[in-house]
Amino acid sequence: MNNQIVETATAGLSQARKEQIVELLDNFVDHKGSANKAAKTLTTVSGGTISNMKSGKWTSIADGLWLAMEREIKQQFAVQNSTENLKQWNIVETRDYVAMQQFMSDAQTDALVLAITGEAGSGKSIAIKDYASKNHEVYALSCSSYWRPRLFLSNLLRAMGRDSGGYSVGEMMDEIVYHIKRDTAPLIILDEADKLPDEVLYFFISMYNEVEEHCGIVLCATDNLEKRIKRGLRLNKKGYKEIYSRIGRRFIKLAGGTDHDIAQVCMANGITEPKHINSVVDDSDGDFRRVKRKVYGLKKGKR
Repeated sequence: MNNQIVETATAGLSQARKEQIVELLDNFVDHKGSANKAAKTLTTVSGGTISNMKSGKWTSIADGLWLAMEREIKQQFAVQNSTENLKQWNIVETRDYVAMQQFMSDAQTDALVLAITGEAGSGKSIAIKDYASKNHEVYALSCSSYWRPRLFLSNLLRAMGRDSGGYSVGEMMDEIVYHIKRDTAPLIILDEADKLPDEVLYFFISMYNEVEEHCGIVLCATDNLEKRIKRGLRLNKKGYKEIYSRIGRRFIKLAGGTDHDIAQVCMANGITEPKHINSVVDDSDGDFRRVKRKVYGLKKGKR
């Protein structure tokens, strides 16, 4: 029988069990930066309840609330740890990785709006996910072409740990702006931003207008984003002059992976024989997704 069912069916959670949950909560709060910031990402408990749990004031806290919070925290940690199998793949500080970390840090610290472009497979997404996992108040989205305003805003609210159910589009925007302005140094990252339809890009303008000088925003994509924006400028399409102005009329272009970068990735992930490294370099065309597949293939071959 499930242990949680047994516990709720009996006299209640033991003190030892609650202490275990508090230890998990402590790790979660440390990761988020404070009890209030942790509570923002949880639907089950408030900041006050978290403080009571941590300080041993447990009398008024129902057993079901303890278990619900535990499940939610474990789910959040599981999502974080499963991203791109980061625990099974060692990240290397390639030239573009280092550049991306600096750009994102600058955008977050100084509330900048940046547009960063790089070749497909250059490692942009994994650099974003790694930065988001290590820094507080970072809300990263991997965009899709089928998103419309409601789905875009819903996903952004979810990344912020907020519920979007029952809200209108306008109310979702208000909720996002409200919580962004409560943060100390928030950063929104839109990966694969070139996939967003025009109607969603217009929300980028509205969002910028509401959180200017308080929130950093990074648009990251292939050079299709630059081509699209500049084509829109030539055609005088609605909103494109505003978008171009808000990114500082500049696209930051990543340099691309080098043979040395690829060799370092191979060695960091268990491929050390020169002939194997050279085969990966020769066959990858600078695409780190292909590097990953080749490395996994070589490791499987060694079994």
